[in-house]
Amino acid sequence: MIFDYFDNIKFGQPQFLYLLAVIPVLIIWKITAGNKQLAVFSMSTITGIKNISSWKNALHNTPFILRLLALTCIIIAIARPQTRDDEQLTEGEGVDIILCIDVSGSMTAQDFTPNRMEAAKRVAAEFVDHRATDRIGIVIFSGESFTQCPLTTDHTVLKSQIEQIRNGLLEDGTAIGSGLATSVDRLRNSKSKSKVVILLTDGVNNGGLIDPSTAKEIAKAFKIKVYTIGVGTEGYAPTPVSTPMGVVLQNQKVEIDEKLLIQIAGETGGKYFRARDNASLKQIYNEINNLEKSKVEITTYHHFAEKFYPFVIAAIAFLFLEILLRFTVFRRFP
Repeated sequence: MIFDYFDNIKFGQPQFLYLLAVIPVLIIWKITAGNKQLAVFSMSTITGIKNISSWKNALHNTPFILRLLALTCIIIAIARPQTRDDEQLTEGEGVDIILCIDVSGSMTAQDFTPNRMEAAKRVAAEFVDHRATDRIGIVIFSGESFTQCPLTTDHTVLKSQIEQIRNGLLEDGTAIGSGLATSVDRLRNSKSKSKVVILLTDGVNNGGLIDPSTAKEIAKAFKIKVYTIGVGTEGYAPTPVSTPMGVVLQNQKVEIDEKLLIQIAGETGGKYFRARDNASLKQIYNEINNLEKSKVEITTYHHFAEKFYPFVIAAIAFLFLEILLRFTVFRRFP
């Protein structure tokens, strides 16, 4: 229990702890001085005293031990044992970010490892880890869109929701306009000065109730910056396809509407990126992370609580007990 107590203790003046080296010196001195005081005399017989024993003799070092304990407590007390409580104050504003992720069937293509969707989930989770002070939310889309997680600073919950993203949650298709519009809707009431959507897709808009151009204009109206990412290799990619014989891999042409994605990013103040493999996708998120720096200052205050009082009280108690024993039980008479 004593060792657990000291696990949480720091010393304000730890240099005084070197004085504890005096304790073993005093013990050695006591033993040496005691041996020099031994008297030797001869007796013809010890028959009359050989059975005599005294509890006082057995405990004659008790006052010295109490003095050592008192000295130890005094040294620890002047070293100022204390506990520290850290308080952090955050000043400024973070960035409100919506991760808008395509979950259409084509996102299961295996030109990424293990596929596009899992690669996107992995880099999204890593991106969240680098944005400690930001509110982040998730919107997924395919033939329709859905808010997977609203804006939150609880990044544990957020990463759990990212992990639960999978194909088949929504009607299949690629509704880029609906995904962007839902993302904008999540941000429109935000009080943050910096509002960002990171839209990731591997296809061409072919569904949804809102046209991408309309969604882009809404984003511009609410001063929301959109970064767009086109995911997919060049040419063809192996994609799982359901057939009467089961699921088989078929090479399907990679079609990304880069013109649309460039237009959306350019007119909203963002930037378009093309990810052709896992490494480039990770690099893209790192670049966005560097572009969108949070304007937040964290000030840490250290509060110290002095813990030397118990040692002072213990030292006084040991000294009082030593004096009491020395002038009563161990009193010497001339």
